Amino acid sequence: MVEMDEDKIRIIVREQYGKIADNSRGSSCCSPSTNITKTTSNSCCGDTTISQSYSSKIGYTEEELKSVPEGSDLGLGCGNPTALASIKEGEVVVDLGSGAGFDCFLAANNVGESGRVIGVDMTPQMIDSARENARKGNYENVEFRLGEIENLPIADNSADLIISNCVINLSPDKERVYHEAFRVLKPGGRIMISDIVLTGELPYIIRQSLEAYVGCVAGALKKEKYLQIIEDAGFQDIEIMGEADFPISYAFSDETRKELIEKGNLTSEQIDEIKNFDCDGISLKVRAFKPK
Repeated sequence: MVEMDEDKIRIIVREQYGKIADNSRGSSCCSPSTNITKTTSNSCCGDTTISQSYSSKIGYTEEELKSVPEGSDLGLGCGNPTALASIKEGEVVVDLGSGAGFDCFLAANNVGESGRVIGVDMTPQMIDSARENARKGNYENVEFRLGEIENLPIADNSADLIISNCVINLSPDKERVYHEAFRVLKPGGRIMISDIVLTGELPYIIRQSLEAYVGCVAGALKKEKYLQIIEDAGFQDIEIMGEADFPISYAFSDETRKELIEKGNLTSEQIDEIKNFDCDGISLKVRAFKPK
C-alpha cells in the first residue's frame, strides 16, 4: 500500500468537518468517522446536550459552557487549553483549527476589549458558523480567517499565545504546524496545546486508513515523537500540564474496523492485525515557550 497523499488527507478532513458544520451537530474526533457522515449521536458528542456533557468531562466548567454562543461548542475537543493558558487582558491569541469558535470565545472573555483573538480553520463552513456565532454573541474582539494551520495567514511575531484543541493530530505535516506557530509568536510567547498522542505504534494498515485519520487515530503520534517535534521547532521550557486516558475505541470502534476490513483487499494477517489492534491514547496538554 502506498503512503497517503497529504493533499488527499486535507481534502477528506475538510469535507468531513464541513459536514459537521453544515449539520450544526456531529461526531467528533473521539468517535468513528462513519458517525460523522451519518451525524448520529451515539458518540461522546452529537446534539448540543451531548456536546456539553462531553465538554464538561474534558475540563470545561458549566460557567464556561454557558458563556459562549449556542452552537459554538461542537464537542470536538480533547481538553480545555484555555483553562491552563493563563490568558491575560490585552493579549493576542491565535486558535489553530478554531471550528465554530468555542475556544476563541472563551479566550475573548479573558483578553478583554484591549485584546484580540484570531481563529484559523481550513473549512469554509466552520468559518461561516464561527462568524455567525461571533455576530450572535457580539464578539468584536474576535475574527476568523480561512487558512491551513501549516500556512497560517498571520504575520510574524504578532501573537502572545497560540492554542489548539485536538486539531494538530489531523495535520499530515505537524513539523510545519509547529514551525508556523513559532514564526507567528512574539519572542517570549507561548503555546498551550491539547492533542491526542499514542503510547504505542499503529499498525501500518491503520495508519494508511483515511477513516482512522479523520477519527484522529491514524495521524496521532507517539508521545515522545510529538514532544520532539515541538522541541525541534525551537520551543523551550516544554512542560506537560496534564494527561488523561483517551481510549482509542472512541475513535476506532468495531464498526470502523469492520468497514476497513470490508473495503480493503487485505491479507489474513492484516485482518487479524486490525481485529486485534489495541493501543492506548492520551489526551495530552502541553505548554512551551518561544525564547525571548
